[in-house]
Amino acid sequence: MSTAATAAAAAHAALVQAVKASGVLVRLEPDDFMRILNKNRDGLVVLAQGGFMNRGFSYLTSYKGLAFYTKSPVELDLPGSVEVVNAKQIWIPN
Repeated sequence: MSTAATAAAAAHAALVQAVKASGVLVRLEPDDFMRILNKNRDGLVVLAQGGFMNRGFSYLTSYKGLAFYTKSPVELDLPGSVEVVNAKQIWIPN
């Protein structure tokens, strides 16, 4: 596993554990997700691009102790100052 893949897995695992521990995951529309990112310009975003059956882009970030998630059919124009970690997939509980 590459260093980037390891970092992505670790970041994703940390966010998933945070969601499990707190029980809070906020699903947002892409525009609202971008508003959160603009408040947290030095944040971390986990990005997963869908595959054959699951098209689109999934995004996950944290802000003030909450985890925020969105899915978009097109790639979002993220602020250049956020750190992006590419993941194979983002699993979100239903």
